[in-house]
Amino acid sequence: MPNLSADRIHLDLTEAQDLSERAMRGIGYDAEEARILADHVLDAALCGYEYSGLPKLLNIVDSPDFKNPRHPLRTVKETTVSALIDGGNNVGMLAIYHATRDAIDRATQHGFAIVCLSNAWMSGRSAFYCEMMARAGFIGIHTVSANPAVAPFGGAKRMLGTNPIAFGFPTDGDPLIIDMGTSAFMGTDLQFRERLGTPLPEGVALDPDGQPTTDAGEARRGALLPFGGPDKGYKGFGLALAMDAMGVLCAGARAPDDVRGYMIIAFKPDMFIPLEDYQRDLSQRIADIKATPRREGVDEIRIPGERSERVRKQLRRDGIEIDRKIYDALGRLADGNHNHGAGPV
Repeated sequence: MPNLSADRIHLDLTEAQDLSERAMRGIGYDAEEARILADHVLDAALCGYEYSGLPKLLNIVDSPDFKNPRHPLRTVKETTVSALIDGGNNVGMLAIYHATRDAIDRATQHGFAIVCLSNAWMSGRSAFYCEMMARAGFIGIHTVSANPAVAPFGGAKRMLGTNPIAFGFPTDGDPLIIDMGTSAFMGTDLQFRERLGTPLPEGVALDPDGQPTTDAGEARRGALLPFGGPDKGYKGFGLALAMDAMGVLCAGARAPDDVRGYMIIAFKPDMFIPLEDYQRDLSQRIADIKATPRREGVDEIRIPGERSERVRKQLRRDGIEIDRKIYDALGRLADGNHNHGAGPV
């Protein structure tokens, strides 16, 4: 039994996996689909991203796309090293998982692969797919063009997605994973805060009238700002626009008014140097960077993804905590009570 407290509930890994899988089976996913979805969100939780963890499962049933029919993934166009895939209106955490497996299989045979996918929604944590590729010995890149949620620099209306880009690189140890959004605040964290009624930081969002807001509900109806905020948002805007341009490659697998598109690239370092040499040299490069003389007051130069890996190793032992409201809502899904969404939390 989970250890219950007033507002938080502790779950060990087995309990968290079981609750997640039961919730997904409760809303109609088969056992393998439920496992893939549970693996994705539990890994996010273990990496310390609570908003991308188990609460994200509630976003699935609350999505308007969930209510529409879905069908198996379908390859629209392909070569030996590329594929354009219709995601069948499946949740992205399933569709992109299979697209990443496709990219790995093609790159295994040919050294390089690029897979584009659309007609899917809610892609999940981009680092998850890049880590899949890096642990298989590939350099991986994942780009997202998402539904509009972010205003362009200087704009007052949402026009671009949060549009993250992520990279995965194999090393002698844990992969080097770099995953960054192009918005000033993450869309999943915005949904999480709206769900729990907690405010946003200053300077990351606009209300529907284009005025600054810290209210998550108002921001969901308005717009997030690009990375860099009101003053330097042109940097995030430029990256978001680049991700949007990549998404246009998916036009043959999406409706004309759909801007969503996901790209997965995998390639073997040994097209250039032996994999073992690449892993050794990159590991040494990372060690050299971490050994850079530090400014006063800085305890450590931390590599992107390093904190997440440390937290994951700790939480695998200690388990995770989730809000009681999230736990109760997932329990309702597990019991098959989802006709009106995840329910109030």
